[in-house]
Amino acid sequence: MYQYYPVNLNLQNRKCLVVGGGHVAERKVESLLSCGAVIWVVSPTLTQNLEKLADEGSINYLNREYTSGDLEGCFLVISAADDQQVNFKVANDCFSRNILVNIVDDPEICNFIVPSVLRRGSLCIAISTDGKSPTLAKKIREDLESLFGTEYAEFLELMGEIRNQVLRDVPDGEDRRKVFECLINSDILDYIRKGQKELIEKQIARCMSL
Repeated sequence: MYQYYPVNLNLQNRKCLVVGGGHVAERKVESLLSCGAVIWVVSPTLTQNLEKLADEGSINYLNREYTSGDLEGCFLVISAADDQQVNFKVANDCFSRNILVNIVDDPEICNFIVPSVLRRGSLCIAISTDGKSPTLAKKIREDLESLFGTEYAEFLELMGEIRNQVLRDVPDGEDRRKVFECLINSDILDYIRKGQKELIEKQIARCMSL
């Protein structure tokens, strides 16, 4: 069994097609929306939530069955149709055009699979079993949820701001490394959990003065 190559894709303003309008397709659409994709959904029917997104203009909706022409300009395709023959056609059409395609729950006819993902703001932890046990990947993700709380989202926003300042004000590469290691190994995360802003600022000042 081959191993998958892990990669994070930039889908901002990229055209992505979702084939199918059920609850599985809905979850896929929501995850693509969170990444800034331009989403097209083709399906004779939609869930209520997908109908709402279409009415709002958040997604583009084609009220019909899938056709090969729907792939025009697509960067990525996810097929969650109830009809397996439709899924096979989508896969074959994408393979012939070198388009990234995921057929839900059928890794044998995909050229990429979607990991189980834990997100805390800019922190993204992806767990994959190479398609052998999505249930195990889900369990591991749930176990990690208690270890990586919402404070990591705030911490990373803070680190992003500090990083720009360090890159601007600290010219020496070794000095930068020391500052970043000091910040990462500090008690800032704990202070964020407790809402102790003054201690956060003092810790940042201490690390920046190294």
